[in-house]
Amino acid sequence: MAKSGAVWGIDIGQCALKALRCRAHEKDDNKIVVEAFDFIEYPKILSQPEANREELIREALETFLSRNDVKGDRVAISVPGQSGLARFIKLPPVEAKKIPDIVRYEARQQIPFALEDVVWDYQPLIGGSQDEGYALETEVGLFAMKRDQVARILKPLEDAGVEVDMIQLTPLALYNYVCFDRLNNLVNAGSYTPEKPPASTVVISFGTDTTDLVITNGFRVWQRNIPIGGNHFTKALSKELRLTFSNAEHLKRHATKSKDHDPKAVFQAMRPVFSDLVAEIQRSLGFFMSNNRHAKLGEVIALGNVMKLPGLQRYLAQNIDQPVKSVDDYSGLVGGSATAVPQFKDNILSFAVAYGLCVQGLDQAQLRTNLLPPEITTQRLVRSKKPWAVAAAAALLLGMTLNYFSHYAAWRSAATDDENAPQMAAALQQAEQIATTSSSFESANQELKTRLTAIQTIGNNLRSNVDGRLLWLELLKAIDAALPKDPRANGEREQTAKDVTMRPELHVVRIDCEWFDNLGTPWFTGVAPRYNEMKQSEAERAAARAAAPAPVVEAPPGDDAAPAESAPPVDQAAAVDSAPLADAADTPTPVEPEVPSEPEAEPPAEVIADEAPVDEVPADEAVEPLADPNADPNATGTDGAPVGPTGPGYVVQIVGYHFHNSGGDANIPISEEGERFLRNTLLTELEEGSVMLPDGDNGELVEVPLSKLGISYPVVITSYPIRTVSYDPNASTVEEASTNANLLRSEAEGLTGFGNRVAQVPGRARPGEEVPPLPDPPWKLRRYDFIVQFVWVPTPKTVRKNGKPAADPALEGTAGL
Repeated sequence: MAKSGAVWGIDIGQCALKALRCRAHEKDDNKIVVEAFDFIEYPKILSQPEANREELIREALETFLSRNDVKGDRVAISVPGQSGLARFIKLPPVEAKKIPDIVRYEARQQIPFALEDVVWDYQPLIGGSQDEGYALETEVGLFAMKRDQVARILKPLEDAGVEVDMIQLTPLALYNYVCFDRLNNLVNAGSYTPEKPPASTVVISFGTDTTDLVITNGFRVWQRNIPIGGNHFTKALSKELRLTFSNAEHLKRHATKSKDHDPKAVFQAMRPVFSDLVAEIQRSLGFFMSNNRHAKLGEVIALGNVMKLPGLQRYLAQNIDQPVKSVDDYSGLVGGSATAVPQFKDNILSFAVAYGLCVQGLDQAQLRTNLLPPEITTQRLVRSKKPWAVAAAAALLLGMTLNYFSHYAAWRSAATDDENAPQMAAALQQAEQIATTSSSFESANQELKTRLTAIQTIGNNLRSNVDGRLLWLELLKAIDAALPKDPRANGEREQTAKDVTMRPELHVVRIDCEWFDNLGTPWFTGVAPRYNEMKQSEAERAAARAAAPAPVVEAPPGDDAAPAESAPPVDQAAAVDSAPLADAADTPTPVEPEVPSEPEAEPPAEVIADEAPVDEVPADEAVEPLADPNADPNATGTDGAPVGPTGPGYVVQIVGYHFHNSGGDANIPISEEGERFLRNTLLTELEEGSVMLPDGDNGELVEVPLSKLGISYPVVITSYPIRTVSYDPNASTVEEASTNANLLRSEAEGLTGFGNRVAQVPGRARPGEEVPPLPDPPWKLRRYDFIVQFVWVPTPKTVRKNGKPAADPALEGTAGL
């Protein structure tokens, strides 16, 4: 393995072997130091029919090794671009950790050979970005060569005793050269924007048989191999001027100094090659611009000794409408005496590929792919580790030997057949006695722990019986304390639609509860959006309550009214009964309301006088499901902190309605009707209110906050609109109220001939009797139906007083009221 820190970049071309030995600059990371170079020209061009390629390369390597020492240095070589495959793939937004799998899939699609038959590598190009682990605007370079081609390239080097560490395609070595030398290694390049990319540098690298065209802005690279090179100019001269190949090559290099041929005739003989070359370059540039509409071309640089041809640089500039620069120096290459040699200056245009290989070998390149077979790397690594492995094995064997003898000595000191046997036997007997005593103590301790657990269980059960019998009564009392009530006595109320509307009271239809092992999921997951919305607008509603005047209701004394806790009409009770509590197993769906054939109980006449029957809840206004599968389980409050109950407990559900809504003669502010009235009264009291309970030291009544009873997170889970209903104040039963309302509605619509229908109204005339007059028309009231849920974690009196953390699990067991 390399130890010197220097790198040899070797470019084995068709005409000559070019090599540079470089190392990193001590102070400037954007420069490298040239310590040596070599330029060995073959006697014949490798592509000539009579040339022996292997022999010529072998002789060149022998000459190179006779002049230079590569032992301890890393070696990087280049291979022609047409010998390998290069693909640039744009990936869709994908998790960064999945890029290797996607590239492997793309490799199977893009490489026309089995992956086992090729050596391939890939690298994401710079300029992409990542957002929350996802790679965006990512372009991956995929490069491959067949294994037999790699073996054929490595063979002369292996025969010469040169160990190659890196194999790179020539166009990619040129890309690394441009990024390091011409673009200052992208130090001040900034971020990459596909819609506004930086200007692209065009590199035209002339070779013997082909020309490499590389276009790059540092972030993206595009390359094409043009099958026209310096050899084609030689062939054109040989054909037009009827010269041998060697004479034509000599004339091409010294056209301006030839005495036998006019330079103009030489140029005219090569003009068709010039035209073909320019046409290919123009076509390639046009193709690049059509596929990269946002790209713009910057400087054009030309490399290779073919640029020494007279007039070629000017001809290229005129035909591609871009200034063409010929490289006279490498700004990132610090050479000192090495680069001052005339041979280096004469062939400076040929060292760009070797320069790029050295940049990669010193780990300063933008593209670091390597087509060296991995098994060769593994083999060299194992070979380099063999001495260390032998030393480690010897040390391990020595350590095991010493360990064996130390254990053997310890065993002999405790052996029963040794001279120390009496002392060992006595020690063993004493240890057994201590072990027996310890075992008896452990058995006794375990028995005492079992008895303690049994006594604690009995105590907990007794305490639960004492405290638990009051829990449900305390809950009902707390709900009653939280419900808003009309402060007037029954005799002070009026039997008018306006008076009923202005009463600050709620009518409870039903109270249910359900036990959850974990209140956070699924219950709070479903109601979190509603609860967060309520908390976010609490300040606004508090200001509205402070500004709103208290409702004033004038009623003649002695006028009785129905209590606030009146039973609901039959049809409304059936409608709200279709909304069960959220179940932990699944999310309930809205259920069509249905009216039972018989009411559960018939309310007294005085209740019906205050609560007339109403229309059923329409099917499209059915109770909403409580559990929302799309809700955010990590709900947060207005301050950004997470909210939500955790652990076991009950969810209590209150189903009811109220008439405290503007309509008729009653004018109630919008902030005090519908759901707002519910929030300002019941929900506020459930969160901030208190109840009188005998929690004093001597059993006296004290004010206990509802939160200490375990009540929290009240939320309205429905979104019903306020609707107008018919309300008969003179009805005595539910059936009579419904029938009277329907008859009066029919009479209002112009229907006649009540006949038996009138006689069948309860409380009116029997068949054959005189029909009394119809009752007064029903009231038109605006009704708001609701379902409120809140958390209740049963907290006994002893827990409230002692401040213990959680309710006793033994209090669980009742599924509802």
